[in-house]
Amino acid sequence: MTDPSDSRPGGRQFQVEPHGLEVIGDAERKGTPRTLFWPWFGANVSVLGLSYGAFALGFGISFWQALAAGAIGIVFSFLLCGFIAVAGKRGSAPTMVLSRAAYGVRGNRLPSVVSWLLTVGWETVLTALATLATATVFGRLGWGGGTGTKVAALVLVGALTVVGGVMGFDLIMRLQTVITVVTGVLTVVYIALVADHIHWHTVGAHPAGSTQEFIGALVFMMTGFGLGWVNAAADYSRYLPRTSSGRGVIGWTAFGASVAPLLLLVFGLLLAGSSDILSKAVAADPIGALTTILPTWFLVPFAVVAVLGLVGGAVLDIYSSGLALLSAGLRIPRPLAALVDGVLMIAGSVYIVFFAGDFLGPFMGFLTTLGVPIAAWCGIMLADLALRRRDYDEEDLYRPNGRYGDVPLTPLLLTLAATAIGWGLVTNTAASWLDWQGYLLGPLGLGGTSGAWAYANLGVLAALAVGLLGTLVLGRGRVHRQEQEARGRTTNEGAPIA
Repeated sequence: MTDPSDSRPGGRQFQVEPHGLEVIGDAERKGTPRTLFWPWFGANVSVLGLSYGAFALGFGISFWQALAAGAIGIVFSFLLCGFIAVAGKRGSAPTMVLSRAAYGVRGNRLPSVVSWLLTVGWETVLTALATLATATVFGRLGWGGGTGTKVAALVLVGALTVVGGVMGFDLIMRLQTVITVVTGVLTVVYIALVADHIHWHTVGAHPAGSTQEFIGALVFMMTGFGLGWVNAAADYSRYLPRTSSGRGVIGWTAFGASVAPLLLLVFGLLLAGSSDILSKAVAADPIGALTTILPTWFLVPFAVVAVLGLVGGAVLDIYSSGLALLSAGLRIPRPLAALVDGVLMIAGSVYIVFFAGDFLGPFMGFLTTLGVPIAAWCGIMLADLALRRRDYDEEDLYRPNGRYGDVPLTPLLLTLAATAIGWGLVTNTAASWLDWQGYLLGPLGLGGTSGAWAYANLGVLAALAVGLLGTLVLGRGRVHRQEQEARGRTTNEGAPIA
């Protein structure tokens, strides 16, 4: 992995990354686990983390409950990312290629499609938020925050994101380093400027919520943070040497991704808990609402920190969504896949910015609905990785007749079963065509879709547990047989699949 501080003329930051789904060669595997801090911190230092304070309190819980739910949800979910990132240094291929060891070469197309949908959705959300925040700032400054401003902001944010995704790894690593420094400093300034809006008595007066409401907030935090990244967790660690410390990979991934959200969450909770007006405004415009308590002179710097922070996350998403699209079976170069996703991202952002009347409802519905199958995949991937004692066989990851198989039924059926159980234990009021979810809440005595457990989102935890435990029980023999086979395979056993 290229060190982020490396500014030698020979660097490739201005060249399009040629790699797609192939394994990274030994000559290009460089760096140490600590370099993972930069992309993960840069992707999660967004001021959107402040808005999660309002989101958490919206579940009807107290400050201390929200803090506990947020801290547990953030750290635990990013630890999951850290564990999956270990697969990257063991196999040096993208996350959704390494997933073929568990799902088979063509069977892996199912989770690849889900991964693609999730990453495209996230990059769309982040781009739309950056656009809305810019328009809000320009409106407060009297420079016009109407359609023209939104169009210009969308073009700028979209261009930054697409260029980063198309150019690839080296530019992303350097971009994330810049974003980390700039947004980190400006976010500290923002906190200092609005600290006097915190009213400790008001914050402490929020009544405690029920167990179900606490669990709902906890699961929302998991899906909003680490579970939104698990399907891309190995995309950056794949550039590390195989001899890199596994504990280091886990630790630096989890630490880099968690530290900013934890600090932002605490302050976001204090701000939202001090003002019901601000808390409600965040639901409509999560970033723009934060400008209402700022002095005018800091609005432009705030726009910079907001846009850069959101772009930092969107760039990682579009890079990984392009890889997921290729893993799903589309035969095009990686830069073109990122460009295709960029077009979809801009189209989705146009809908959110100009036509959608609500943000928080659809956002929570999106996280919950796709969070279930991703949680199932995460459980299966974690269990499969834990069962393996050897590094991945690089050639067989691309060969249907190799040791990992083509379309093994067990992991696919387990994914479908975990997803079916998960969707039966969540509800989604954001879209009428998803009102069928929650069909198990009644039969299991949990009060139905209007009962106390309706918004606890137990389905995400259930899908994760079913995928994990099911693979540990049913997949042990399959993994053992694979690792007993000879490591080499002759090329006449099947043509490789990109």
